[in-house]
Amino acid sequence: METHMTEADPDRPGVSEAAPAPPLVCDFCGREATTVRRVALDRDYDRLQKPHAVQYACEACSEAKERRRLTGDPG
Repeated sequence: METHMTEADPDRPGVSEAAPAPPLVCDFCGREATTVRRVALDRDYDRLQKPHAVQYACEACSEAKERRRLTGDPG
């Protein structure tokens, strides 16, 4: 993740602080999230060896996706 720097105080030139990072966005529902998840390895599940688009999910989408993966339910 990229850190954006900004001038903290015009009276203290050269002193910077991290600017707020851009919001995280779920690749599945498109909503902003405070955290995102990516499951890459689990028993009988390996997304590190197979070429694919890396996607990150909010908590709700991650839990729903994991439930579908574990039960074999396509959705």
